[in-house]
Amino acid sequence: MRKALAVAGSAPPQPGHDQPADRYLWDRLGHLEQRIRAAVRERRAGDPDPDDPYRGQYLTPEAVERILAAPAMVGRAGGGLGEPPAPPPGSRTARLAEAFGLLPIDLELLLVALAPDLDTRFERLYGYLNDDLTLRRPTIGLALELCGLPGAGPGRFRFSAHAPLIAGGLLEITEPERPLLSRGLRVPDRVTARLLGDDEVDGALRGLVRVGTGTGAGGEDGAGGLTGTARRLRAAAATGSGLVYLLDRSGTAGPEAVAALAGGGRRPLVVDVAALAARPTDEAVRALVPLVREARLGGGGVVLGPLDRLAPERPERAGLLRELCARLAGVPLIVHGSPAWEPGWAAESPVVLAVPPPDPRERAERWARVVRGAVRGAAGGSGGEEAGGAAAGGSVGRSAGGSGDGEPVPSAELAEVLAPYRLDEDQLARAADVAARTAAAERRPVRAEDLRAAVRAQNGAGLARLARRIEPAVGWGDLVLPETTSRQLRELALRARHRDQVLGQWRMRPGGGRGRGVIALFAGESGTGKTMSAEVVAAELGMELYVVDLSSVVDKYIGETEKNLERIFTEASQVNGVLLFDEADAIFGKRSQVKDAHDRHANVESAYLLQRMESFDGIAILTTNLRANLDEAFTRRLDVIAEFPVPDEAQRHALWDRCLGSWIPRGDDLDLAFCARRFELAGGSIRSCAVTAAYLAAATGRPLEMAQLVSAVAQEYRKLGRLVLAGEFGEWLPG
Repeated sequence: MRKALAVAGSAPPQPGHDQPADRYLWDRLGHLEQRIRAAVRERRAGDPDPDDPYRGQYLTPEAVERILAAPAMVGRAGGGLGEPPAPPPGSRTARLAEAFGLLPIDLELLLVALAPDLDTRFERLYGYLNDDLTLRRPTIGLALELCGLPGAGPGRFRFSAHAPLIAGGLLEITEPERPLLSRGLRVPDRVTARLLGDDEVDGALRGLVRVGTGTGAGGEDGAGGLTGTARRLRAAAATGSGLVYLLDRSGTAGPEAVAALAGGGRRPLVVDVAALAARPTDEAVRALVPLVREARLGGGGVVLGPLDRLAPERPERAGLLRELCARLAGVPLIVHGSPAWEPGWAAESPVVLAVPPPDPRERAERWARVVRGAVRGAAGGSGGEEAGGAAAGGSVGRSAGGSGDGEPVPSAELAEVLAPYRLDEDQLARAADVAARTAAAERRPVRAEDLRAAVRAQNGAGLARLARRIEPAVGWGDLVLPETTSRQLRELALRARHRDQVLGQWRMRPGGGRGRGVIALFAGESGTGKTMSAEVVAAELGMELYVVDLSSVVDKYIGETEKNLERIFTEASQVNGVLLFDEADAIFGKRSQVKDAHDRHANVESAYLLQRMESFDGIAILTTNLRANLDEAFTRRLDVIAEFPVPDEAQRHALWDRCLGSWIPRGDDLDLAFCARRFELAGGSIRSCAVTAAYLAAATGRPLEMAQLVSAVAQEYRKLGRLVLAGEFGEWLPG
């Protein structure tokens, strides 16, 4: 301790020209040192043996007598601090005081706790003044004493849970089991670093929060300013509590929010909602302390969304959102998502703004900007000159032909390829990163198929647990359909691509809460190609096909079928996929006259489906071979109805040729024209006959012969319950 007192006369370190900390902080630290010197002199004057090396580790009888003889501390104000000067406007200390609502005495108390982090001499001096060598940080009692405040006065309330220093996370109280005046004080490292000029985000928020750049899509218009939505958002965030809710159905609200905060001179702190939701509720609540502190320290705002991922319908998640809104009162908090805002999610109601969907040009520019940035990152991370050269300049290679010449995809082509997808900001960034790394690994430019595969990889597994997922492996060339049916299928794909433009930008959607989904009906006999056509449409859109398993939907208990369907529709609206209800008449049947409770329940189920189909935002296909059994109200809600007739002779000939393929060896006597002319079979039955004949040929080890093909047809006839007649089989009639 003698050494500590010997160096107490030296001045605290002063900031040099390269130190960003403001001069006020160091001036106040010098004043604090003078007060500590006075306290040390007063303590030494009444200490009979100040040089005792074991002082602070035991209590002698003489020390007990001195404590008993000392004046009572209750009501004693010490030497008095006077009115400390206000920090210079614009300094980091002044901005800190303004952001957290600190009084001058709060700043002095904070400085007392901060001193050991700026100069190690204060550790030893505090140990001496605490009369305990192990207490090298100030206690609440010592801090009040150095600020000239009595321990039993109102100053102690500046350390309550709701006081600015504690509630704002600027001070941490250690050893809570001790009496209040004996509890230690500690300033978090992030607060110290901020006052000394460090603007990095708190390390405790790593993986949870990132700083938005303010250059996202939709943030700037052609004139270099903010878009109309961003300007309205910036104005709304500057009013009242700063809480704004963006009602977003197109996934573009995130960039708008970041641009609005950056345009208003604030640092956007973007919260990873998926990471926040993955944490246990108590851990997520604890993470709010550094988040709120960081927002106030840097004069920033918080962007939270999409809200759907937080599942605010769950009470514990709603409580987490309410807590965040309460802690950030006065700080801009922009929440975005697709559900309507519930009043119980915050103590104050937000300003609600609807985000219009972007037009195709904006969508294409948004994709191109993100993809090019991801390509540059992948090229820089690969470390290889060849990989970097293949992706140089952020070029996106053409999908047609896959030439790999590095020529960028034109905006019109990019818009055509990516129009069906609906992605939020995070999904878009991840998809672009995956596509860029896939191309960099093969040392070629990014192609359209890379982007499509990367988008499909963003689909969650929730719908896959409720429906069978199919990766499309067929195309238009595999279909043999009438021209009218083919045109209807292409119209379905066209509607899926341009629905945002027509229903959103051109406002062709009527009211009544209708969604932006596309619903189609494929009607025809079994085996006419309905399911395969659905797979082709999904492939055309670059999506996966999800076939609903009716056994997992229909439930004998009242109300359970509707719940199962609701889960399917909810999950389907969150993935880029095509939903297929095969044999849809089983659940989309006609309503009937109510004669008993079963009829009433069946009608309620149909009524629910009618309402849910109208509000659906995804792409759904219904197939049936009994169209007359469907309720007429469903027909009115369908966008496309494609009829699948039994194929004629020319189509059957093409089907026989396609189903046999080019790999199986064919015998000289094979007569596909005869099969097409005589056997009136649907495409599914022809496919079954071709497979059966292939097995028969494989067993003989010879090319496929006409006898084997006709034998397979006879087996198919028996499966279908049809008679094997000489008029159809002719000379090939099996014996």
